[in-house]
Amino acid sequence: MTSVADAVRDGVIGERLWFYANYHCNLVCTYCLTESGPSVARRGLDPGWMLARAHEAKELGFGALGITGGEPFMVATMPETAAALGAVLPTVVLSNATLFAGSRLERVAEHLAGADVHVQVSLDAPNARDNDTQRGDGNWTSVTEAVPRLVERGVKVRIATTTEGLEPGDLDRLCSLHRSWGIPDTDHVVRPVVARGRAALAGMGVEAGPDDLAAELCLTADGAFWSAFGPTVRGGRVDTDLLVTRTTTPLQVPAAAMVRLAAGRPAGTDAVLGIR
Repeated sequence: MTSVADAVRDGVIGERLWFYANYHCNLVCTYCLTESGPSVARRGLDPGWMLARAHEAKELGFGALGITGGEPFMVATMPETAAALGAVLPTVVLSNATLFAGSRLERVAEHLAGADVHVQVSLDAPNARDNDTQRGDGNWTSVTEAVPRLVERGVKVRIATTTEGLEPGDLDRLCSLHRSWGIPDTDHVVRPVVARGRAALAGMGVEAGPDDLAAELCLTADGAFWSAFGPTVRGGRVDTDLLVTRTTTPLQVPAAAMVRLAAGRPAGTDAVLGIR
């Protein structure tokens, strides 16, 4: 049987292990995969539990970690948790960046400046009109004020653009904006809306199954899933079509199941839609 380390090395599964830290969020985005919002149940992962799994991941041969939600920084201890995970393996934390002001900004800078952690910030358009249609009034202004503050304080930042299609010239303007902050094109991800969660209910996005999604194991309060795009929510219920195992500990169990499922897939099928 192929070991997890061999599967990661050979590209059978992705090197990054994902954690769904929480499901609640301060925004209600139209295309949200998990129907997140302020009133959604927390259903979070314990920080110590995540750190233990991170050490297991390193021993098994994983090479990186990811934290997503919900809005991870609604968890009060997320700056410390992200820094601790980054000390184990390179880590990326997905965020809407709307909470990074005042004392919260300084706490993030205190723990993440210089750490092996990138904060991946969602920004979908080069102007407030188009961006805020999907993400809520005031989002564009909050993000474009927060990102330079993070960069100035030494926090590593990536930009993620989720779109059903930009107007001509908008991608160039968006790239010019993030370059002005010192964020290179290599740290800018552009991806389509996926027809899961709230997007599916609204008739938005492209269909995506295992052959379209990178085989990156994702741990949640509900089990282990194929990709961070797997544990989606529709009508208040978690989708299980991309569930790998209900068991999440020890990590060897879902990791080995993921390897068995991914083995034999044609190379490159995870990049059909460019979803990363």
